[in-house]
Amino acid sequence: MLTQPTTLQAVLDAKTAAHPDRRLFDFVGGSGDGVSWSWVQTRSAATDFAAGLQAAGVVQGDHVAVMLPNGPDFIRSWFALGYLGAVMVAVNTEYIGAFLERVLAHSESSTLVVDQSLLPAVAAVLDRCPALKRVVVAGASEVRGFDAAPSIEVMTVDDCLVMQSELRVAAVQPGDTAAIMYTSGTTGAAKGVLMPEAHIMLCGQGAVEQIGVNSEDCYYTCLPLFHINALGMQTCAVLAAGARAVIRERFSASAWLADIRRYGCTVTNMLGALADFVVATAHSAQDRDHSLRLITVAPSVPELVDVFRERFGVADVCALYGMTEVNIPLYSKPGETLKRGSSGQLFSSAFDLAIVDPDTDEPRAVGEIGEIVVRPKRAFGFMQGYYRQPDKTVEAWRNLWFHTGDAAWQDADSDVFFVDRIKDCIRRRGENISSAMIESEITAIDGVRECAAVAVPAEDGGGEDEILLAYVLDDAIEAEALWEQAAKRLPAFANPRWWRALDALPKTPTNKVRKQALRDDGVTAETWRAPVR
Repeated sequence: MLTQPTTLQAVLDAKTAAHPDRRLFDFVGGSGDGVSWSWVQTRSAATDFAAGLQAAGVVQGDHVAVMLPNGPDFIRSWFALGYLGAVMVAVNTEYIGAFLERVLAHSESSTLVVDQSLLPAVAAVLDRCPALKRVVVAGASEVRGFDAAPSIEVMTVDDCLVMQSELRVAAVQPGDTAAIMYTSGTTGAAKGVLMPEAHIMLCGQGAVEQIGVNSEDCYYTCLPLFHINALGMQTCAVLAAGARAVIRERFSASAWLADIRRYGCTVTNMLGALADFVVATAHSAQDRDHSLRLITVAPSVPELVDVFRERFGVADVCALYGMTEVNIPLYSKPGETLKRGSSGQLFSSAFDLAIVDPDTDEPRAVGEIGEIVVRPKRAFGFMQGYYRQPDKTVEAWRNLWFHTGDAAWQDADSDVFFVDRIKDCIRRRGENISSAMIESEITAIDGVRECAAVAVPAEDGGGEDEILLAYVLDDAIEAEALWEQAAKRLPAFANPRWWRALDALPKTPTNKVRKQALRDDGVTAETWRAPVR
């Protein structure tokens, strides 16, 4: 096991001292397109902004919501909070309405750093976020048309930088909370995962130890930084290894290979349906004209693994398994044959893992399906709990194992094969979505008596879901009109693709919706399909 610093500021300081002028980040797309930062430029951008936030009143331990697309402003903000010892509340840039309100209000964020293009969504919920004291706007030289209460200070990033004075760097420890990331619950609203500094850094260190990310690598990152995959496994791997990162504002299947070729990228990650989109692009004589040596995939879909090896000629396609709460406890190894459908083997120096009966927690035998449970072996390498939800924390940690809610089985060689989600959560386009949140928002639409959201297999495969909504109406509403109204209340990724009107939802004798019956029926002939936008 390699010994590495386990806080963000310690890693950045150490690597900057070692090679200050080496290039660290290239940004592609959006307002930061074409910007490149060396290690010392990255550190300066972070400490300058940290000093400005400190002058504005942000102190160690404050919760600071960051609602920014991939780019220089996100990196600047995240690293700045690391120097202040403040807690980053990562906010999905597609959140609107109740989804956005839930994160801002429940997290008790006192400061919000937000891209100017997202201000309308913020304005709609601002009066229901009582802890908020200041809004810092990125991507604008001045703020116009944004009304906030007199108690909320509004400034731009440039205003903040002008205010800066000498930075008082916080004494941050590996067990201090670095971030809160909201992950969808199964029967209720999203839960805020408390993530220690060492937990996030271990995501990256694991990539160094398990799949060999090194200082000569260039990691292509096109997943959103407000999720742990891109933030921890990819960006922190670059920091831990002293490597280089290319960060695209948002994924583009058509630009994927061109970017990799242009920047000489050697490593990237494919999550869920993204792999399908890349595979669906037209074949080209340049498909193998690149320096990509390794792709990690989750889930491990054998047909897609084959395409990346055969069509694109990538030497190693490695599987992994992880979640926000538990880090990344499973990897397959480069240079070893990946069994079809395997999610890899245990990262044994950092985690314990077992497959158990989901009701009794008794161990399952080899080949038997059960629930994945995990626990850490390195200090602070795991979540600290769910913010302001101690009951959910205790529930998840039954018998001192974290219960993932995921079904899997293990073979005699200790490969783990993911099967399905036990919990009633929907995964779509890389997002974990609470069915309860969807149902709450759609039931609030006039004329909807009740509804139920369930997962059905995505048309394009990839091991992911589409959302089917079964609903009962009091008033006649066309499905398309209902979908249009839902678009005003739900993030695009959470707006159902399939809409099925029923006279009544199937119920149990205790009046609970029988969601399995809806899943079994799936997409019927009368189900309306929403257009792709």
